[in-house]
Amino acid sequence: MEKIGMKSGFKLMLMGSREEDIAEVSQAPEDMPDVVNDLDIEEEEVEIEKAEVYLSKIEKRIQHYTINELNPLREGKKLLVLDIDYTLFDHRSVAECGVELMRPYLHEFLTQAYKDYDIVIWSATSMKWINEKMKLLGVSNHPNYKIAFHLDSLAMISVHTPKYGVVDVKPLGIIWGKYKQFSAKNTIMFDDIKRNFIMNPQSGLRIRPFKQAHLNRDKDRELLKLSKYLELIAKVDDFQTLNHKKWKEYKVKKNRNERRNESHDDRST
Repeated sequence: MEKIGMKSGFKLMLMGSREEDIAEVSQAPEDMPDVVNDLDIEEEEVEIEKAEVYLSKIEKRIQHYTINELNPLREGKKLLVLDIDYTLFDHRSVAECGVELMRPYLHEFLTQAYKDYDIVIWSATSMKWINEKMKLLGVSNHPNYKIAFHLDSLAMISVHTPKYGVVDVKPLGIIWGKYKQFSAKNTIMFDDIKRNFIMNPQSGLRIRPFKQAHLNRDKDRELLKLSKYLELIAKVDDFQTLNHKKWKEYKVKKNRNERRNESHDDRST
């Protein structure tokens, strides 16, 4: 103590987390904060997604988390994982019925996506809440598409980031560990909170949050646009070659390449 200039008897408090506490499996809270500062979180993603302590948590979820399949998975389909709150549904606004808070074109979006993708719903809430909301929105028994299964907060893991502390995230490795036909090559996840992608940053697409449904219901076209993107990339063999941050530019780029190839073919003939 004398070497660092402190008097004898001085009390020093050390702040931090024990390694075993960080590794401990935790349950995500039902109510997640509305505003999340995602700036600069990307610089931590690479280290976090490879950290053994979190890979160990994922392995525990693979072994102990039970998935209740609602509909059979189909051979040859890619995987689409969807959040609920502010992605498909404005859960904070008030309305006479849930349909008024549903994101526009939800059923059209799911119908189109189902052609090429098995669909999973993953929300940071309880399974009871998820089941109720899917029934309320008319998703559970829709005749034009089927949901493969739901994942709730118990499937999430907590990770420690130097800048933001402990946050709860949705590691796709849990699905990949249980269903070997899926991987980073054929999986994409939509969520309005980017931190949920920390363990799989390249597989996540941050969707614009749907809030204030009464004001934005008539002008929100996000699902229509994303439906086109999903349709285009369904033909891509490896999603790891894509940059989902630039999804809005993908159609333009693809069309430009197609025109260039057509022009080359014309010259060749």
